[in-house]
Amino acid sequence: MKEAQGHQDDELLGKAYDARLIRRLLRYIAPYRWWVAASLLLLFLTTAMQLLGPYITKIAIDTHIAARDLHGLNLAVLAYLITVLVGFISQYAQSYTVQYTGQRAMHDLRVQIFTHVQRQDLAFFDRNPVGRLMTRVINDVETLNELFGSGVVALLGDLLTLVGVAAAMLALDWRLALISFATFPLMLPATAAYRRRARDNYRDSRRILARMNAYLQENISGMATIQAFGQEARHLRRFKEINTQHRDVLIKSIQYNAIFFPTIELFSAITVGLLLWVGGAMILDERVLPGVIIAFVQYVNRLFAPIRDLAEKYNILQAAMASSERVFKLLDTEESLAEPAAPIRLVRLRGEIEFRDVWLSYTAGEPVLKGISFKVAPGEKVAIVGATGAGKTSIISALCRFYDVQRGSVCVDGVDVREWDKRALRRQIGLVLQDVFLFSGDIARNISLGDRAVSDAHMIEAARRVHAEDFIDRLPGGFRAVVEERGSTLSQGERQLLSFARALAFDRPILIMDEATSSVDTATESLIQDALRTLLLGRTALIIAHRLSTIQFVDRIIVLHKGRIREEGTHQELLASGGLYSRLYELQYQPLA
Repeated sequence: MKEAQGHQDDELLGKAYDARLIRRLLRYIAPYRWWVAASLLLLFLTTAMQLLGPYITKIAIDTHIAARDLHGLNLAVLAYLITVLVGFISQYAQSYTVQYTGQRAMHDLRVQIFTHVQRQDLAFFDRNPVGRLMTRVINDVETLNELFGSGVVALLGDLLTLVGVAAAMLALDWRLALISFATFPLMLPATAAYRRRARDNYRDSRRILARMNAYLQENISGMATIQAFGQEARHLRRFKEINTQHRDVLIKSIQYNAIFFPTIELFSAITVGLLLWVGGAMILDERVLPGVIIAFVQYVNRLFAPIRDLAEKYNILQAAMASSERVFKLLDTEESLAEPAAPIRLVRLRGEIEFRDVWLSYTAGEPVLKGISFKVAPGEKVAIVGATGAGKTSIISALCRFYDVQRGSVCVDGVDVREWDKRALRRQIGLVLQDVFLFSGDIARNISLGDRAVSDAHMIEAARRVHAEDFIDRLPGGFRAVVEERGSTLSQGERQLLSFARALAFDRPILIMDEATSSVDTATESLIQDALRTLLLGRTALIIAHRLSTIQFVDRIIVLHKGRIREEGTHQELLASGGLYSRLYELQYQPLA
């Protein structure tokens, strides 16, 4: 419920205008300021062409038609066609330039967000669900693009049109202009009421849509569990409830639009009727020329179009301000694992690892590692065992500096990992996890990760040495066989073999294996054990395992219990001591009664 509430809160709308946020957004437009300037000039030109059309019509009627001047009429018609053509071209160019600027600016913003997210530590991802981060990078940025593409500039165009039309009317005849504005006192409250209801409706629709997306994501991801326990009908009923709520909100939006826009048309028609009634009387009294009335009718049509648009632009502005606030909140999140002032970068490590009285906590006051101290010599193979929750994986987190230790230090080649350049350090460590992550693409790309430093020959050799080549050759296309999302078409054992090939292809001096053979069948495990004995030569290795049979060949075994080192020695030494390791071994391999 807490996370669901978080998704809903994400969709709450803020103010329609926030100067602080606008100033930050303008920084992304600044590199394209000449495009923005061109767009504004084109906007003025488009508005000018819209204002000239009715005035040319007035001249054609009152000056040339009244005087039966065919030549002058032809020139007026030509001038009118030129305004239409120039208006079309300027509007096309203005729309292109503003959309081009918005897309380039939002491209830059997306790159900045993605780069910023990549720099964050793992604790950041513990606090921020994947769906929320995807919303920031995709949905929120797209909302901001809508602000630039059809929000701010279109709003400015509407305001220019309103001011220009009103000025042109007053210049032509102030009496008819006042009649044209007569319906405004009635129309403004209607517009305000629509804007208020549309805002609430838009907020509700976004909130329900977020709830629907979260529910769909959860159900599709957990479909195997739902089907295994026969819960399809219950989940379908819940989805129908959310979907019905979303439908009802959208229908209400249709109702508001069906009332508001015809209402604006009604006020427009009433205004035209008043003009024809009063203006007609003025023509009969010879107080005004017929062309003025025709021009006013055209101006009225141009006057009410921006009013319709302004109500819609208000929602765009509100959504954009809310999106920008969420995006900038993400960008303002500081890296908790800051780089040192003078980070150390080495081309190749010797591979020495040392933990010195290390204490690590994920939650304040609840240490997971408690005074851990041990040293691994270059090329030494050390296994770490213990019950679930003993702190085995936390040792990897501290070594790779996914989290910072609260006390003590973790050293690689005698240097505290907090003094290393984080990325340089991690490029020296090969990591094989129990939960293998495969990317969409092909087999080759999942081994090399697209790194040009890993040649095809080296990749194939790595696959061969971990016995992955056999099953790869059976796939359609071999190394170019398509890998579906998260490797869904491969077995767990095959995915694990690919992770072995990936780690070996990158040839890191330090190799870490976290429960790497726990999901591999016995036959495959024997192949991997055979490969590891050869491949681990010359590398420092930390091997975390529950299956004690997989670590008997290592140089040393460290036994963890509740965040502390309880025992240390070879497999035979630990069995002979009759301690915790011996009991774990007996529990794992004693015959079932």
